[in-house]
Amino acid sequence: MPADKQVDGKDVAEHNSRDKGVWIVVHGKVWDVTDFLDEHPGGAEIILKYAGMDATEEYEPIHPPDAISDNLDPDKNIGTLIPNTLPKPAVVSPPPPPASIAVPQKSTSASAQPEPEEYVKPDIEEMLSLHDFEAVARRIMNRRGWNYYSSGADDEITMRENHNAYHRVWFRPRILRNVKTVDFSTKFWDFPTSMPVYITATALGKLGHPEGEVALTRAAGKEDIIQMIPTLASCSFDEMVDASVPGQVQFLQLYVNSDRARTKKIIAHAKERGVKALFITVDAPQLGRREKDMRTKFEGAAASHQEKGKDTVRRDQGAARAISSFIDPSLNWADLAELKEAAQGMKVVLKGVQCWEDAVMAAEAGCDGVVLSNHGGRQLDFAPSPIAILPSVVAALQQRGFMTPHATRGKFEIFIDGGVRRATDVLKAIALGATAVGIGRPMIYAMSTYGEEGVRKLVQILRDEFEMNMRLIGAPTLADVVPGMVDTRALFTPGPEPTMYDANYERMLPVGVKANL
Repeated sequence: MPADKQVDGKDVAEHNSRDKGVWIVVHGKVWDVTDFLDEHPGGAEIILKYAGMDATEEYEPIHPPDAISDNLDPDKNIGTLIPNTLPKPAVVSPPPPPASIAVPQKSTSASAQPEPEEYVKPDIEEMLSLHDFEAVARRIMNRRGWNYYSSGADDEITMRENHNAYHRVWFRPRILRNVKTVDFSTKFWDFPTSMPVYITATALGKLGHPEGEVALTRAAGKEDIIQMIPTLASCSFDEMVDASVPGQVQFLQLYVNSDRARTKKIIAHAKERGVKALFITVDAPQLGRREKDMRTKFEGAAASHQEKGKDTVRRDQGAARAISSFIDPSLNWADLAELKEAAQGMKVVLKGVQCWEDAVMAAEAGCDGVVLSNHGGRQLDFAPSPIAILPSVVAALQQRGFMTPHATRGKFEIFIDGGVRRATDVLKAIALGATAVGIGRPMIYAMSTYGEEGVRKLVQILRDEFEMNMRLIGAPTLADVVPGMVDTRALFTPGPEPTMYDANYERMLPVGVKANL
């Protein structure tokens, strides 16, 4: 059928099962996805749930706009839906409660508890710290988006330790230094940036904001910081590059596909579009169990037309696993040469290094750097916090000649991410030998709550914190933030209890217990 054919919604609605064929509507286009059901990374059941219906609302937050056209042959495009012809889905009334259960009625007595006040989002000028964006996001985001962004692996020990570990590094401030002017600009290799912070890759931006990751791109360009483009973005790669300002530096985070030809195509396109560095994620041969996210899939029943015996309903995988089955678990050190050759002309960094031995192996393999990262605590619970392993990594690389003393770094760069909420966290990492830190969740929370303006506000808060704290520790430039400015003796011992971070952290709850927001 020609792609410009006008399709009546009644015809779409009839194609609602494997036997009849499965058609869905996405952005007004009708697609035959029958043959794609068992190839869909998120499983067949989510497509069958929307068979014969408009799936745009489900599709939009977790797929780039060109995902469906990239994965389906052109002849699967049935045509364009005639507006207002798709039958509305039947509204199913909930069953009445059993007779033995009394349904509480709203009390009218004077002693009745007052209704909770409706939450009013604060004005953006009231945002004083990165914690504030998280607090607002928790209250205004939909449950699906919040659970995806905020969840960590298993009991979320590592996710919390990523932040708490910074509390066990103490400053040794220096006095009587001229700090009238402070400069916290720096370079990643030869790429200048206004501060030692970058927006690290976070997936599915449209779960938080309709504009998705392009809001991060625009904010990064205007604030002169670097954005790492995620593989699993809601926006397309080209949308994010097109949204950049002239000269804006962008990196690309890459999950290596089992289909290496597809991976090489992504790398080649990134080079063509001017991406400066390739960050290969190496800590995710399988996606971790993020139980808050996984529980979201239990909300709502499966589509009634799913055919038992043909589809096993798995609603416990969460958004992360639903979009990540393409990741190659066989990726190993022997594959690096092929990937480095494909990326020739770009810096190549391994993202997800968690011990000094692997950092040394990355340097020996000719990589340009590593990111000490445990995926924001979303993969292996009880993986070490990046700030805790940073000193051992720096020492090992320096002993082997891959890094020079702090003030004159070599070409091998160390980045870390996870748990950063203050400029003081960043300065501690710099003092211990990091080039910069990646910030993920706070950026996505700022975007989710206030859009591009929120991200810019977050960066401005960090600017104020950098200026104040560099004066207070006696460091006119980042070159003055040296190991002697910090005391790490308490790094592996219990430290002070968190304050606002703990208030924002939503504790794990057992099945059947709802969070009280």
